[in-house]
Formats: sequence, structure tokens, C-alpha cells
Amino acid sequence: MSLKSERRAIHVDQSELLCKKGCGYYGNPAWQGFCSKCWREEYQKARQKQIQEDWELAERLQREEEEAYASSQGAQGGQTSLGFTKFEEKKSNEKARKVTTVKKFFTASSKSVPKKDMKEAKAPSPSLTRQYSIETDRVSKDFIEFLKTYHKAGHDVYKQCKVFLETIHHKKESNIDELSEFTQDFYQNTADKLQMYWKVPPNKVEEAMDQIEKFIMTRLYKHVFCPETTDDEKKDLTVQKRIRALHWVTPQMLCVPVNEDIPEVSDMVVKAITDIIEMDSKRIPRDKLACITGCSKQIFNAIRITKNEPASADDFLPTLIYIVLKANPPRLQSNIQYITRFCNPSRLMTGEDGYYFTNLCCAIAFIEKLDAQSLNLSEEEFSRYMSGQASPKKQDTDIWDADTCPGVKQMHRNLDLLSQLSERQERIVTGAKKLEKDLIDWTEEVTREVQDIVEKYPLHIKANSQALASIDSENVEDDRLPPPLQPQVYAG
Repeated sequence: MSLKSERRAIHVDQSELLCKKGCGYYGNPAWQGFCSKCWREEYQKARQKQIQEDWELAERLQREEEEAYASSQGAQGGQTSLGFTKFEEKKSNEKARKVTTVKKFFTASSKSVPKKDMKEAKAPSPSLTRQYSIETDRVSKDFIEFLKTYHKAGHDVYKQCKVFLETIHHKKESNIDELSEFTQDFYQNTADKLQMYWKVPPNKVEEAMDQIEKFIMTRLYKHVFCPETTDDEKKDLTVQKRIRALHWVTPQMLCVPVNEDIPEVSDMVVKAITDIIEMDSKRIPRDKLACITGCSKQIFNAIRITKNEPASADDFLPTLIYIVLKANPPRLQSNIQYITRFCNPSRLMTGEDGYYFTNLCCAIAFIEKLDAQSLNLSEEEFSRYMSGQASPKKQDTDIWDADTCPGVKQMHRNLDLLSQLSERQERIVTGAKKLEKDLIDWTEEVTREVQDIVEKYPLHIKANSQALASIDSENVEDDRLPPPLQPQVYAG
């Protein structure tokens, strides 16, 4: 039985990547499956509905207050008509003031900037007149040079961008979603004006929008990337911890069709990891998307070389998940949210950038929900791997595919050997400790037994009363001694 036949590959149908409203653009999990355009429409509908419901609630509460007041006044019929008239006039004025306040509170904020704010925006704020960084200055000069080719339209675009930046400065206390919506509206209105009013060709409009995004987001990056008012940082830590806990996941578990034993493929995997990590160092949403696109193209090339045929979508997504697990990119969720909120929406809705970005969002969602069933493991195995109590063992020889990476096989063999050595070491250490204890016990027992014998049978040495005669003494009294030996001479 082959490994592929046992494991269920990760499959995402092409239709699942598209907007669930059926408009044909790419959807996004951050937009609940809608594309940028449909999400904004749904968001506006929900917002208008909430405003309407709040307004109806305010009117109902106002009516109940009036009815309660009228009933209480009806019970007091003894008041003079003049005093009642003055009180009613005062009450009417108070009611008008309350209704006006409620209307101001629940009315949707206008997208256009008030004239007073427009006048104030002409005067640069202290935060925008500070010394810009070298990169910001370079981007500004490049943007001005670029707009010169658009003549009057370029002058108008530059003016609108400056007004937009000043307005954002005045809205710095606003919610990040409101800033995102305001930015998306600016992109849409600017593109429409270039195409309809200034009659700029579509390809030139797209090029201009890229430069506009670069110009404004270089200045807004540190204010709108991972702001303190959101939980982006908390999500970053959660995803990073989750990926770190899944370090044991092997390519075979994900059915990754990449053979890293091939040097060229191994280099492409390293480049893909480098690209996805480099995304965090970019400041412009388009540049971050370019890193995702570069990573994805390296993956497609690695699959193509491994299989000797073009890669499919079913091959791409598992490999992308594997690359994300190996790379563990920094601030992954913050970068995804930043792109979603402030990137030119046309890039996320169509084209290869939108396709790769949608797949990356799907990969992150899969990692967050990954469980034992996703990897065709038992719950016990999955729990042991996640807790670090065990690591995946080498698979039996008869279930290895012929094209399985030799490096993977060697890795499993090494893991088996390390496991066996670890077990042997534990047994040796246990035996050594037992031997040491036995030696100590034996020494104590022998010492105790010797002491008992000495105490039971003490040794008494008696002194000899008769002195011993020296064997060389001339005064020999013992005649039983043998005669001395005499030398003998033998004739030759």
C-alpha cells in the first residue's frame, strides 16, 4: 500500500476561493468569504441597518417618555392653564434639543470632509511637517516625477493625496476599520476620476494607483500597521505559538509533492521561506503581496521539477502550508490584516496576487484548525506529538513510495536510532544507579557481619613465658638438631 493512498490530500476547490456572492472575484476569510467590493456593500448595509434600528429605538423611547409624561400630567388637573402652557413650551424645546442630539449621534458620518476641515487641512500639521525619513523623501520625489507624465491629472492626484493624508491625520483617533474604509473609498474614487473624468487608459490607471498606494502608505505605515487599538499582536502570538507547536508535521502528513533531496528543489524551498519571511520587512501592501507571489512561484517551480509536470492547485496549497510551518513568518496575522485593510482592492480581487493571497489566508485558517483528522492521525498520536512526548517514527519499508525523498527516509532512521539510544542510555543509567546502591549495601552488610563476629569471638593473644633460643647460638642444648653439612670432594 502506498503512502498517498493512505493519506487524504488537502483539497480546496477553485470555487471556494471565489467570492461567495458569485461576482467572480476572489474572496477573503477576513471579509467572511466576500471580495473587497461585496464586503464593503454588505458592511454598508449592515451599518445602515444598525443605524436605522438604533434610530427606531431612540424614537420609541422618546414616545414612551412622552406618554408617561402625558399620563402623569393628566392626573394633575388642578394646575392653571397658563402655568401648563409655559411648562408645555419648555418641554417642547427640551424635546427638540434631545431629538437633535439623538439624530446627530445615530446619523452615519459623511464621506466628504467638511469645508471647515478642508480649510484647516491646507495648513500642514506638525506631525506631517517633521523631517521625513530618507525612504519617505525618495518616495515623494519618485511620486512627483511620475505624476509629471500625467500633466493636469497628475497635479489633481497629488493635491487629492495631500488632502487625504491631512484628513487621515485628523481621523487618527478613529477606529482602524473606519480608516480602512476611508482609504478604500479614496482608492475607488481616485481610480474612477482618473478613468472617467481625465480619460486615462485602464493600464495607466492601474499604474497610477500603485504609485498612489506607495506614496500614502509609506507615510501611514507606522500609524496603521498593527495598531494598539486592535488585537493583531495577540493574534500574531497565537499563530506563532501554534506553528511552533506543529514543528513535528512532516511533508508526508500533508501530502507535499516536493522532493527536497534534489538540490535545485531544496534551493527553491529555501527561497520560498525567505520570501515569506521578508514580507514583514516591507512597508507597502503591494510589496508585501509581491513577497507572497514570489514565495508561491518558487513553490510551483519546486513542484514542477519534482513531478516533471505542471503543478496543480491541489499540490500548491499543501506545499504552501508546509512552507508556512517551516518559516513561521513574524507578525503573520498583522501583515495579512494590513494588506486586507489598505491594499488597492483591485489587486486582491483579481490576478495572481489575489489568487496567491487568498491561498495564504486559506493556509493560515487550515493551520489554526489543524487536528488529528486533518493529518490522518489518531487523537492519541496527535496529542503525544503536540505535547512533545513523542515524535513521528519512521514508516515501514513496504509503505514507502519509490519516489520518497531519501533524506526523509534517513531522517526517520536517525530518529529511530536516537530513540533506541535514548532508551539504552536510560537503561544503563538505571542499572548503574542500582549497582551503586547494591555496592553500598554490600559494604555496609560485610562491615556489620565482621563487627558481629569480632564481638562474638574476641581475639586473645597469650604471652610466651620461655624465651626462644637463637638458632646460631653456640650454647645449643637441643641434641636433636641434624649435624652440619660437610663439603665433599669428588675426584675427576
